[in-house]
Amino acid sequence: MDQTIGALLLSWFVGVLSGLLVSIPVGPVNIAIVNEGAHRGFKWALHIGLGSVVMEVIYCTIGFAGFSGMFQSRFLRATLELVSFLLMLFLGLKYLFLHSLSATNKTAEQVEHRLHPHTAFMIGFVRVLGNPGVLLGWITISAAFVAHEWVSPNWISKLACIAGVGMGALAWFVLLSRLVSHSGSRFSSQTLVRMSQVSGASLLVMAIVIGSRIIDLLAHR
Repeated sequence: MDQTIGALLLSWFVGVLSGLLVSIPVGPVNIAIVNEGAHRGFKWALHIGLGSVVMEVIYCTIGFAGFSGMFQSRFLRATLELVSFLLMLFLGLKYLFLHSLSATNKTAEQVEHRLHPHTAFMIGFVRVLGNPGVLLGWITISAAFVAHEWVSPNWISKLACIAGVGMGALAWFVLLSRLVSHSGSRFSSQTLVRMSQVSGASLLVMAIVIGSRIIDLLAHR
C-alpha cells in the first residue's frame, strides 16, 4: 500500500515539475499574457493561462493514451531514455542561451486567425492547439516517463501525472498573471527571458540526471 502511494506521489510530482518547466519558457501563451495582461488585468491574463492548461492536459493525455504503451521492450525503452536525454539537453541549452522573445508560432497564428477566438480562455486554448510541437513533445515525454519508471504503466499512475501537469502549469500561469497585472507596463520582456533561462538550467539538471542513469545502466551491463 505504501509503495503504491509512493509511486502515485512520484508520478504526481514528476507531472507537477514537467508541467511547470514546459510552461515557463517563452512561447505564444506567455507572450499573450505579457502583452495583454498588463492592460486587461489579472483575470484576463489568468483565463488565457487556463485555456492553455486545458489544451496542454488534453495533449498530455493523448500522449499517455496513444503512445507510451508502445515502449515496453528493452530496446525501445533504452531508445526512449536516450531520446529523452537528448531532448532535455537540447531544450535546456536552447532556453539557457535565449536572449530575446521569439516570434509566436506561425501555425498557432494561422489556427488563431481561422478560429477567431473572442475570449481570453479560447485565446490560450487555440494557441496551444495550433502548436503541434506541444503534442509531439508530450508523446516523447510521456513515453520517457514510463521508460524511466517515473510513471507506472497503469492509468492510475498516468492520471496522477496528468493531474500534476495541470497543477504545475496552472501554478506558473497564476504567478505570471499576477506579476504582469501588478507590474503593469513596467513588466519587461527580458524578465520573461530570464525566467526561460532559469527553466533551461532546470532542464539541463534533468538531462544530467537522465544521463547519469544511462551511464549507470551501461556500467552494470
